[in-house]
Amino acid sequence: MKEEIQKKRNWSDVKKSIKEYEANQLIELVKDLYQLSEDNKIFLHARLIKGDDSRQKYKRIILEALHPDVMSENDFFDFDKAEKAIKDFAKATGNDESTLDLMIYFVKCGNQFTLDFGDINEIFYDTLIAMYEKAIESVLKMPQRKQLPFRERLEKIMESAEGIGWGYHDDLCHYYYEAFK
Repeated sequence: MKEEIQKKRNWSDVKKSIKEYEANQLIELVKDLYQLSEDNKIFLHARLIKGDDSRQKYKRIILEALHPDVMSENDFFDFDKAEKAIKDFAKATGNDESTLDLMIYFVKCGNQFTLDFGDINEIFYDTLIAMYEKAIESVLKMPQRKQLPFRERLEKIMESAEGIGWGYHDDLCHYYYEAFK
């Protein structure tokens, strides 16, 4: 008896099925997705509700991932979760300035953790530096008149990192001064 190999399902299959739905069925589907997870709720609020400052919800996710409560059992860093929050927000809103705000907040949270608790490790700082570099690239893509507040925040992080090990401060200085001569 031959085993039937099932075709791998993908977005095209789903899209084809959705096209057959009536409006009320689509609403029910979105409702089910909304109720399925907190991530879905946050995403849908950011995408669909005008005036909803979902950025604060994404900031909370980043803070918990990069400045964990050292007294709790979940006292580990979750860079993937923090980076996913930024990507999800960007996808939900398409708002480049607010996404940049989250990128800078990411670095600020990790930087502040070090200031509060001491040096961490090379991987930790490499991750912060990579996000710092992405944030600078995003600032440089903005019109000149909108750059200043973001540049000031990046400079403040760089200055506060003086004395932190692993070449972290040196790398922040390098990227900052290379971009904003």
